[in-house]
Amino acid sequence: MPLTPLDIHNKEFARRIRGYDEDEVNEFLDQIIKDYESVIRENKELGNQLLTMQERLDHFSNIEETLSKTIIVAQEAADELKHNAKKEAQLIVKESEKNADRIINDALSKSRKIALEVEELKKQASIYRTRFRSLVEAQLELLKQEGWETLESREASLEPKEVY
Repeated sequence: MPLTPLDIHNKEFARRIRGYDEDEVNEFLDQIIKDYESVIRENKELGNQLLTMQERLDHFSNIEETLSKTIIVAQEAADELKHNAKKEAQLIVKESEKNADRIINDALSKSRKIALEVEELKKQASIYRTRFRSLVEAQLELLKQEGWETLESREASLEPKEVY
């Protein structure tokens, strides 16, 4: 058990002949008591400071641990968000490519249909022109026949004559 200032103060030494000067020993012991009390007080203060610092260290360690966990969670969330964004972008690209293919196929189909319709119209125009030519030629043949001159002379005789 450590010595206390009270132990030092109450300590009595046996007396002998030719011993130490009692006043001098008492003054020295008083100085030791004072210094020892000061050391004990300082030791308690340092112990209290140590406890305070340990509590602060624990507090900051907890904050550091919480921040580390928060950073890890935030990084994981950011990575997941980035991954999801890439997936979504890939889906959008694929969907756009499908739509583009569909639009191109529709346009090609319409183009083929229009080309067929144009060909059909060209054929019909050619047939119409041939028939019209045949009709006109037939009409010309009719006009070239001999019966028309007699018809013209009859018309001239039937015309009313002017009276003056």
